[in-house]
Amino acid sequence: MHKPKITLHLCAPRGFCAGVDRAIQVVEEALRRYGAPVYVRHEIVHNRFVVDTLKEKGAIFVEELDEVPATDQPVIFSAHGVPKHVPETAEGRNLLYLDATCPLVSKVHKEAILHERRGREIVLIGHAGHPEVEGTMGQLPAGAITLIETPEDARAFTPRDAGNLAWISQTTLSVDDTAEMVEILKERFPQITGPQKGDICYATTNRQEAVKAVAPKVERMLVVGAPNSSNSRRLVEVAERNGCAKATLIRRAAEIDWDDLAGISDIGLTAGASAPEVLVEEVVEALRERFEVKLEVVTTAEEDITFLLPRTLREQAA
Repeated sequence: MHKPKITLHLCAPRGFCAGVDRAIQVVEEALRRYGAPVYVRHEIVHNRFVVDTLKEKGAIFVEELDEVPATDQPVIFSAHGVPKHVPETAEGRNLLYLDATCPLVSKVHKEAILHERRGREIVLIGHAGHPEVEGTMGQLPAGAITLIETPEDARAFTPRDAGNLAWISQTTLSVDDTAEMVEILKERFPQITGPQKGDICYATTNRQEAVKAVAPKVERMLVVGAPNSSNSRRLVEVAERNGCAKATLIRRAAEIDWDDLAGISDIGLTAGASAPEVLVEEVVEALRERFEVKLEVVTTAEEDITFLLPRTLREQAA
């Protein structure tokens, strides 16, 4: 059978970041040390395949701590971070808890706490309802942080004291969208304090840069990731803004719309920071079954960042 030819432009970096890698390791190491079950509050990372794999190994996922019975088994907090009341509740119930919050999210939490101590009013750029945003806002009393989601919000925001403001952001946003909102805030409030290097994490930035490099070369972009993954959804937007006619978020190969790829000769492929490489490989294999594939890897950055496991797990290893 004659297969049509395509060039597959594979973005690098893509897929797992150091924070996701660490969070999954926390669950796996806890299962190894303590045996099953271990309890995990919320999806450890936003990926159904990862969650299901960990369930098979003995992890039980809950939405809130009241679903966890009285137990000596550990409870793990997800990579997105948790409001302050969650560890306090765990301590009140004498639960052993392990915090798998990404260190780059913890950095934003510390920034928020420091700004409040210095008496600054805080603006958080992020998406309402996202667990990371709930975790960051939950570090401080209600009303201490104002959420800004859009440029319109940035224009409409009225502070209590324009000379005493600080901004922080969710780590998984669109770099360009965030820059636009920061510019509006700086224009309106020249004295506003921001993080030294910005809060958007290196992995989000790097994955968006790779997509920007590939987008103008391709007619379609496939983004492997979960619908509730903020950084994956941003990759779809970045692709379409930077010259790709259509980008599609897929959980795995089974979701590829083959009719949409008919007659296409250049396809881009990337994956969000919580999508495992095995799912990318699955998509590549599915494409090879239907097309004669010429593979081109487009590398825009090298990543060698790793994060240590929480101290409790490290101490026991020692």
